[in-house]
This record gives sequence, C-alpha cells and structure tokens, in this order.
Amino acid sequence: MKIYINNANENWVVDRFQKEWNQFNSRQARTYLLKNKIIWLISPWTWKSVPKYFLKRNKVLCTIHHIDEEKFTDEEKANFYYRDQFVDAYHVISDKTKNQVLKLTEKKIYNIPFWANQNLWFEIKDKTSLRKKYGISEEDFLIGSFQRDTEGSDLKSPKLSKGPDSFVEIAKYFNKVNPNTVILLTGKRRQYIKNRLDNEKIKYKYLEMVSFETLNELYNLLNLYIVSSRYEGGPQSIIECSLNKTPIISTDVGIASQILSPESIFDMNNFKNSKPNVEFSYQNIKNLLIPEGFNKFNEMFKEL
Repeated sequence: MKIYINNANENWVVDRFQKEWNQFNSRQARTYLLKNKIIWLISPWTWKSVPKYFLKRNKVLCTIHHIDEEKFTDEEKANFYYRDQFVDAYHVISDKTKNQVLKLTEKKIYNIPFWANQNLWFEIKDKTSLRKKYGISEEDFLIGSFQRDTEGSDLKSPKLSKGPDSFVEIAKYFNKVNPNTVILLTGKRRQYIKNRLDNEKIKYKYLEMVSFETLNELYNLLNLYIVSSRYEGGPQSIIECSLNKTPIISTDVGIASQILSPESIFDMNNFKNSKPNVEFSYQNIKNLLIPEGFNKFNEMFKEL
C-alpha cells in the first residue's frame, strides 16, 4: 500500500509520528501525493493544504486527536462537517475521543493508540548520577509538567484544557506536606504556571526546549509526573512515563483509563489519595512498542 501522510511542520508530536512511521514501519511504503492510494490526515487542522482533487480520488483517513468541547464552536463544527465530506474513515486514540466523534459523523471510526517508541523513552536506573548532572538535590521531591499551559493569544491566560490551575493547586498541596518540593517544567508557553508558582513561592526549575534524549533523562529524574488536563487526546506523556517507569497520576482524560491503574486516576476532590503504579502502566504499554505498535495501523489501512 502507498500512503501519503500530511505534515503539520509545527515541531509537535504528529511530526514525530510521521517520522517514526516512515523510519520503522517497513510494511508500508511512504509516497508523494501524486502516487498515493491512501491519504492520512494525521494533522487534521492543516487538511486544506491537500488539494481537493486528490482527496476526492483517493481513500482518506482522518485522525482526530481530541476535541476541546469548550472551544468547539459552531464555526469549528462547520469546519468538521465540511472536511467530513472528503473523509472515508476516522482514527482516534482513545475511547473518549471516539464517543465525541460518534456524535458528528456516521463514518467508520478506528480506535487505535499511537505506538510507543522505546528507542526514545526508557528507564535510567542510576538516578543519583542524573540528579548530579542537573543540579537536583537527593532530598528534592521533583514533580514534572512538560506540556504547554498558556494560551498563545496573549501568553498569560491559562490554557484551561490542560488544567494548569488544577496543577498549581496540587503543587500547593505537595509543597505544604513536603518543603523540598520542586516543580520541573519544560517546553514553550509556560508563563501561566511560572507566574503562579512565583506567587505561591513554590520552587521550580525551567528548561524551555530540550532534545528527546534530555527529555527522557528529565522524566527519569522525577518523583512524580502530573497530568491535570480537562481534555486530552493522549496525552503522550502517559505513554512516555509508562515506558520509562516514571511515577504518574492523571485526570481521567484521553488514554489514561486504558493505560494507568484506577488508583492513579484522580479528580480535584480525591487527588490526595491517588497513587502511581509504574508496573501496572508498564505492562499495559508493552503491546504498543515498535514494531508491534504498528500492527493495528497496518490492518486498518489494509481494510480501508
């Protein structure tokens, strides 16, 4: 089969998915648009860059990563319906997103989590040397958050779908029970959480943009990673933490309930009682490792 994958070119996770597909999945041949049999809109928000001529003459699969219901305006819904006329089937990565898309289309929906790249995400057992490398004390209780939390429109308002306000409330609790709490942040658009942590006098360490190698090391430094989102597609941090055995707790978003132990899933009423279970999540992630993680995708494209 020949498959054309559109590209976001935004230095976001879908660009990595496209690269990994082409690099590791030998069963499928990547192709240019003129010679394709299937068009995979893995980046649905850039679908209009694909000429409609090609969309009409080929099979089209569209990945819906997640739907932020608070931002899904009438205009966004109209855009979905307009694109839907060119789409033959949909791909989602979680039960929750599937239920959202079911309300919008009668097209077939494939529910397949993205694969897990064990070449990028793996456990590093020598935590002492890692902490020395990054200037982290052995006594510090390190909590991680590696995703955007601030709206790009003004670089100060919280991106509420990611739950940064909830994250700060949880950080306040941990800082109260453990004065050695330090928050570790990476990535762009972290202004909201940084300002809130400054106001609350909670210690943090911020590394803006890092390589995958460094990011894996940062995961391995953590005592806890927190996903506090209200809406999510993955998030991929659940898969990444599961692979490198980073303790993680999460709200019940995206694939959380498919990967994490029930005791690791929280809401703002019970987060104090949530507990990471690294062995549970690691066992649940094994069938997503490369190359096995491509199998269901290959079956989906064969059926399509």
